[in-house]
Amino acid sequence: MQGKILLIEDEQYARDIYKRQLDLAGFTTDAFPNGKEGLAALANKYDLALIDLMLPDVNGVEILKQIKANESSKNTAVVFLTNLGQDSLIKEGFSLGIVAYLVKSNYTPNQLVQEVQNIMTKVSSSASQNTVPVQAPQTPIASPGSPVAPTLASPTPTPPQGINSTQ
Repeated sequence: MQGKILLIEDEQYARDIYKRQLDLAGFTTDAFPNGKEGLAALANKYDLALIDLMLPDVNGVEILKQIKANESSKNTAVVFLTNLGQDSLIKEGFSLGIVAYLVKSNYTPNQLVQEVQNIMTKVSSSASQNTVPVQAPQTPIASPGSPVAPTLASPTPTPPQGINSTQ
């Protein structure tokens, strides 16, 4: 999978491991410890931005606003990557254009990569169809306490052959 990712995460260990795993998955990842440096890098054009909400200088909501206000970055898909599950911040993020939010504590680095791949597939699919969402999704891709993205419906299990349920 190819794609260019902007990662803004102030925790060095998390930033380093996320970057490593994303790079190993085939992404090109630029990682920054604060909003000021992350925003300065926007000229590099990214497919996806993973933004921590709580940063030492500029919070994730302000970064999102600046990304969406900038003509060259407004089409960048943005995902909040946070340990905060505050409904007001999540709703504000969706109203401003995030495509998902991920609660860090609910994901291993490999699971995070899988979610990013899923999101990139959805974003690419929407872009290739030239569709623009009319409104933000009513439910986030991942919610606090629920570390999974929407799943495909699985078939109803069938009993093994040769078993009679009336015996």
